[in-house]
Amino acid sequence: MKIKLIALLAFLFLSSSIKAQDPIFTQYYMVPQTLNPGFTGFTETTTAGILHRTQWPDLNFRVDSDYAFMDTWLPKANSGVGISILNQREKFTNYNFTSINLKYAYRVQLNDYWYFRPAIEIGYGIKSYAFQNIVLEDQINIGQGTINPSSIDPLLLNDKANFFDFSAGMLFNTEQAWFGASLKHINKPNISFTTNGNVPLDMFFSANAGYEFKIADYIDVTLFPFETKMLLTTNYMSQGEYSRLDIGTGLVFDRFFFGISAATNPGKKANNSHFMTSVNAFGGLQYEHLKFGYSYDFSISRIGNTGGIYELSVIYQFDLKANCFGCPNYQ
Repeated sequence: MKIKLIALLAFLFLSSSIKAQDPIFTQYYMVPQTLNPGFTGFTETTTAGILHRTQWPDLNFRVDSDYAFMDTWLPKANSGVGISILNQREKFTNYNFTSINLKYAYRVQLNDYWYFRPAIEIGYGIKSYAFQNIVLEDQINIGQGTINPSSIDPLLLNDKANFFDFSAGMLFNTEQAWFGASLKHINKPNISFTTNGNVPLDMFFSANAGYEFKIADYIDVTLFPFETKMLLTTNYMSQGEYSRLDIGTGLVFDRFFFGISAATNPGKKANNSHFMTSVNAFGGLQYEHLKFGYSYDFSISRIGNTGGIYELSVIYQFDLKANCFGCPNYQ
């Protein structure tokens, strides 16, 4: 308890310099809406899903993240609309973050092959710490050796930070390729836990691209079925002083897929920092309307025995026969 109290007080003391970071999912290829609202209504049908992430389960600093979403296509408005809920929990300090976001993307046909999808995202976030679970000074009765159940310490009144959030994104795509960019927290909301504090949330920039092609169109392959495809993806992300570049590739079959990606640290802040931070294996199954995904990140840093990072995803597509020309095949 004493260690936890010290950690919380240290957080408050340093809140002017600490910058929160958005969770980054390894399975961004399964739910690209986590990075860019331009993917809202991307398949031009109704889709819903859940993505769960557990980071460092063998440490006291375990972090769990859940992302649930649903979006649909409005053909008369030529638009996609959706809603998402993100929840993140940290074990050691009982930190909890929840945000609800509404997304809108509009489709513009540029030519016979390319489409442009500008998008916006508006959300409401709540950050909190379980300060009510710690013992403060005025609760300790040394003379009687008891602990009072209540406290008048103002710390308990400042255990939450509520804020509105605004983001935007854009996407260019064909049936086989996409590239786009997004900028989150454009309004830099104040996430300080103190009454008069001002801790703006750093903007989160991401640039993403991908390409899927049939292997048989380029080389003579006899080991795989004729319809086997290869997927290439890359994502660059930057928030505050931190940056990350993910590069991945995978094989896509009729009913299942698997691949590998690497998470790198291009903006190293120290000479002994790792350029490559993890190697991530992923795979999944697709059966009619359902798609299941699993990934595991093998850390190559010196943090120690963390237990790695794993993710589970379940996605349901309501209409598999959506009548849409130019819809991307790679989702």
